[in-house]
Amino acid sequence: MSDTMRAVGYRRNLPVSDPESLVDMTVPVPVPGPYDLLVRVRAVSVNPVDVKRRAGVTAGPDGQILGYDAAGVVERVGEAVTLFQPGDEVWYAGAVQRSGTNAELHLVDERIVGRKPATLDFAEAAALPLTSLTAWESLFERLRLTASSTGTLVVVGAAGGVGSILVPLARQLTSLEVIGTASRPESRDWVLARGANRVVGHDELPEGVDYVFTAHSTGMVDEFARILKPYGEIVAIDDPAGLDIKALKAKSITWHWELMFTRPRLEPESRAQHQILTEVASLVDKGVLSTTMTRHLEGINAANLRVAHQAVESGTTIGKIVLEGF
Repeated sequence: MSDTMRAVGYRRNLPVSDPESLVDMTVPVPVPGPYDLLVRVRAVSVNPVDVKRRAGVTAGPDGQILGYDAAGVVERVGEAVTLFQPGDEVWYAGAVQRSGTNAELHLVDERIVGRKPATLDFAEAAALPLTSLTAWESLFERLRLTASSTGTLVVVGAAGGVGSILVPLARQLTSLEVIGTASRPESRDWVLARGANRVVGHDELPEGVDYVFTAHSTGMVDEFARILKPYGEIVAIDDPAGLDIKALKAKSITWHWELMFTRPRLEPESRAQHQILTEVASLVDKGVLSTTMTRHLEGINAANLRVAHQAVESGTTIGKIVLEGF
């Protein structure tokens, strides 16, 4: 194996229209720690966190490699690894405190990795890990839903990456009525195809709901207070500036935050995300869930990643954008 590898990263915080906002790099091949897998990356997808970090997190002197979704093949393992071995096909969402997946070879702690679904190719699989973990933790840990949970769930931003997998998870694994929000005809069709009971416009939220999942919270607190029943619950994944939730107090409404990077950062010994990805892979292989890939770009390189970042920044993407192959 060569001592160096290809990767894509950034050195300065620049608009994505700038050719230097993401650049091709040659970097050293990393060495696995005790619990690490060295994965040969076959496909990655792009998430809003990639865009946020490229625009707002200062890179180190050697630049910063992004990427928080990957599907690939285990090349080497650390001395304490027990869950995987070289040759295994895996998928995972990574951790923000480590170098990203936009590289030929990537280090990841085995405890946040799952076996890739056998029924998906690498590109189809790479669309799902981060959003599946976010959706699973939102539904079954933050909201504590079960198979017997009833009532109504409104999914704000249902055609986005997380909404696209959260809708079928909620429909298949709970007894909730699931209402998605979407504005364009193609977004509405996508959300219905993912299993939503119905779709409404962003300004048509129904009253008397039990739960809200939101990927778009700015300016929505008063609306959530209006539509939720007393003691309702909200789980949010975005970063609304100047958030004021006082309007929720009169109904004793609960606001939950969900960040799937909390576990890798603060509970590094937890195997919970390994277990979630294992369960999601099983649901995929049983035909209960499917990939959310809607756009495939051939080649993990700076030019294609700029295209993908620009699309995510537009806020109009449906499902996930995947890049495959170096």
